[in-house]
Amino acid sequence: MAPIIEANNLRKSFGDVEAVADISFRIEKGELFGFLGPNGAGKTTTIKMLTGLARPDGGTLYLGGIDCTDDPKAAQHLIGVVPDESNLYPELTGLENLCFCAALYGMDKSRRQARARELLDSFGLAQAADRKFGSYSKGMKRKLAIAAGIIHRPAILFLDEPTTGIDVLSARQIRQLIAELHRLGTTIFLTTHYIEEAERLCERIAFIVSGRIVRIDSIEHLLQSVQGKHMMEISWANPLAHGENLAQAFPELTVETLLPGTIRIESDEPIHVGVLVRFLEEQGGHVLEARRIQPSLEDVFINITGIKGESMRNEGGRGA
Repeated sequence: MAPIIEANNLRKSFGDVEAVADISFRIEKGELFGFLGPNGAGKTTTIKMLTGLARPDGGTLYLGGIDCTDDPKAAQHLIGVVPDESNLYPELTGLENLCFCAALYGMDKSRRQARARELLDSFGLAQAADRKFGSYSKGMKRKLAIAAGIIHRPAILFLDEPTTGIDVLSARQIRQLIAELHRLGTTIFLTTHYIEEAERLCERIAFIVSGRIVRIDSIEHLLQSVQGKHMMEISWANPLAHGENLAQAFPELTVETLLPGTIRIESDEPIHVGVLVRFLEEQGGHVLEARRIQPSLEDVFINITGIKGESMRNEGGRGA
């Protein structure tokens, strides 16, 4: 069976800046596929090419078996798009926005009214149906944008940074909505710079850095590469004790300073906690906590890209 999305050697530059450099991937029908990378990695540029908002400088693109290389709009009926910034109308109500989007896809009045109210109810927005979109909270706006993206029941849904800039509760609700859409069979292409989000939702992930895909694999296979690693974090009260001293004393360990007084340790062999605690206390540190941690997708990402996960978690703004 042919993949529902197939991109071959896509390229896109803006002046002298190469935003996307010769990337290729295939996505199967019903798959939840993630594009994971820091801001500026090329995620949004890629999704714009896939959705017909930007024309590639080179390469080929097929959606649902339709060649969209020279006709970006050829498969528009198959796709729904939720951009990183809302494109809905602040002066219209939630219901009016959804009905307007449904009309753009040729749905008659009775069908679009029924579908809009169905989505408002299932997304927990029924009570805000007659409120102006401009008065919605950020989380509510993002949920309505997703509802607008699936008003016509598309086979493929593109989500660009769907939880960036919203509160924790709304982000959790949106992840639940995405998981449910996937369960119902929608093919989902998700860009994110949140590593935990990608690990929680996606089946396969592409790591993209500086416009280039550096790895594509399933979550299961990616995590296998760090199985058997031993990891722990140690925190102490006196910042006069330095993690660098511990790294020098135990060269077989990989030591990363997360914060002053907090280090992360990785080893291929079991870590002897008592020895490390005694060393730090002899250096003048009062150890507050020493806990073992399980290797995660963040560790895989760091190993492959060299980009620290802390920088990904702290990023704000839009992905490029």
